[in-house]
Amino acid sequence: MKTIAVLGLGKIGSLAAVLLRQAGLQVTGFDQAAKALHDIPVLSDDISSPEVLKCLCADHDAVLSCLPYHLNAMVAAAAHQAGIHYFDLTEDVSTTGFIRELSARGNSLMAPQCGLAPGFVGIVGASLVAGFDECRSLRMRVGALPQNPTGLMGYAFNWSPEGVVNEYLNDCEVIEDGERKLVSAMEWLETLYIDGVKLEAFTTSGGLGTMCETYHGRIANLDYKSMRYPGHVQLMNFFFHELLMRERRDIAGEILTNAKPPVDQDVVYVHVAAEGLVSGALRRSEFVRTYRPIEIGGKPRTAIAWTTSASVVAVIEMVRNGSLPQNGFLKQEDIPLDRFLETDTGRLFN
Repeated sequence: MKTIAVLGLGKIGSLAAVLLRQAGLQVTGFDQAAKALHDIPVLSDDISSPEVLKCLCADHDAVLSCLPYHLNAMVAAAAHQAGIHYFDLTEDVSTTGFIRELSARGNSLMAPQCGLAPGFVGIVGASLVAGFDECRSLRMRVGALPQNPTGLMGYAFNWSPEGVVNEYLNDCEVIEDGERKLVSAMEWLETLYIDGVKLEAFTTSGGLGTMCETYHGRIANLDYKSMRYPGHVQLMNFFFHELLMRERRDIAGEILTNAKPPVDQDVVYVHVAAEGLVSGALRRSEFVRTYRPIEIGGKPRTAIAWTTSASVVAVIEMVRNGSLPQNGFLKQEDIPLDRFLETDTGRLFN
């Protein structure tokens, strides 16, 4: 794998393109705005056109989609037909299901869900589970938040508002007492602390990726939650359910982003904890990190932008280096954390 097309050059896509270039790949960017991006050529071709997609796939060894989730199935189908590797950041369950079906018949690698959650958090979770003889629970929490929150909501939409609305409304897969089931989003409220900061966590959709399938029968309790500042989930339940904005997903994201636009000074919290038996004794293992903005390519990058883009780029590096499969469907929990952290980009997470 030497050449890769990056589709969608927002904050995350543009940074992923820069990191891929730094990792030694030949990168071509595709975006409607077609703005200059270092020494990376950027084209403004209409990727909604099947002919354009067919041509760009024919000219590259791999494609990374940083587009809105509803466009990923189309891109994945084109990549599959061309026999090239496919990567994306989606948390959308149905899109991932479609991509998985594609992977059953083809000779390239299909790797969705390579962002932060699902993505990096699943890699971390799997590494903790591997340390137990018998694992009774795995709890994964991620929060992407403003460092200096204002207002009752205590939030800023640094991530795709479309994606956030999906996470807050779609059902969430969990394993509870050995049973694989679906539960409602914005439930199972709990309190936790990281670096002395009080946070609340609640169920959101998509963060587990394929882990419930992988660990069903092996882990009694498995769930994923988003972390926010206290009081956030009560307001979101009011907004979506009492005001019936769940019926207006098309404008819910627009309203929320207008009220709480993105900020540059953000923070990403990761809290993953597993419990189980080691040599007959009960143990608890934790991975807790706080990630803040850093400078990459001569520019400051938000925490959510670099953690998300660095996660997928590290995976692409591993595929390029031959330490991951070259065909089929890639589950995040099958990616070794130690090798991930040894890549040039993965070292950012240390």
